[in-house]
Amino acid sequence: MKKTSYLLLVVVLTLFSCGEYQKLLKSDDAELKYTKAVEYFNKGDFMRASTLFDAIATYYKGTDRSETVLNYMAKSYMGQKDYFSASEYYKTYVKTYPKGKYVIESKYMIGYCYYLDSPDARLDQTATYSAIAAFQEFVDVYPESDKVPEANKLLEELTNKLAYKAYLNAKLYYNLGNYLGNNYESAVITSQNALKKYPSTAYREELLMLMLDSKYEQAVQSVEEKKIERYRNTIDEYYNYINEYPSGKFRKQADRILTESKKIVKE
Repeated sequence: MKKTSYLLLVVVLTLFSCGEYQKLLKSDDAELKYTKAVEYFNKGDFMRASTLFDAIATYYKGTDRSETVLNYMAKSYMGQKDYFSASEYYKTYVKTYPKGKYVIESKYMIGYCYYLDSPDARLDQTATYSAIAAFQEFVDVYPESDKVPEANKLLEELTNKLAYKAYLNAKLYYNLGNYLGNNYESAVITSQNALKKYPSTAYREELLMLMLDSKYEQAVQSVEEKKIERYRNTIDEYYNYINEYPSGKFRKQADRILTESKKIVKE
């Protein structure tokens, strides 16, 4: 009986709340809508808050409150996890108020919205590139901001994601082997380009080892007239890896490749 009464009370309060909200939407009282929008925002009801803020944005345009409304709009969409819409409002704020009181926060949040929208490394990385550009601009323009360490940390994470994507692409070429062409060479080139572009990546060792592995497989499956030269290239690549990672996690595998390669070169 108590449970039924409680559920009935919840339904009544919900209906009352919905009715009050509908009246707010129809109201011409912008001040009331603003006050209630802030209340909804503080309660975490970001959907209703954004709807009300949107309804009064034009009314306050050109006033001191306009930039506050824009800031609330962006944050309301952040609360809804609609990062694309949030970034658009942050960008609108920066464009409209380039010296506004929320401009530093907004510029950081533009990058953060893109960061949150950045997908798995296997997918399209447009959002990742946009996040990197936004964070880099933020760090360059506001070097004294207390957000710079966090921005640099996220920049490193995003850059590693791009390096990992390049590694996955190189690994795909390696796995294709000689199917429809010399994919080992493509694996080497892709790895080399990744190391040039992201020299400090966390995947540096993996890329170097993949280059060594690719050159070795290329030599193993080579025609006779190119075998010796390619095994020598493999040996050179071995020392490139060992010089950087003398105790690397792929050391045993690398040593095995060196042993096999030296046998052929001596022959």
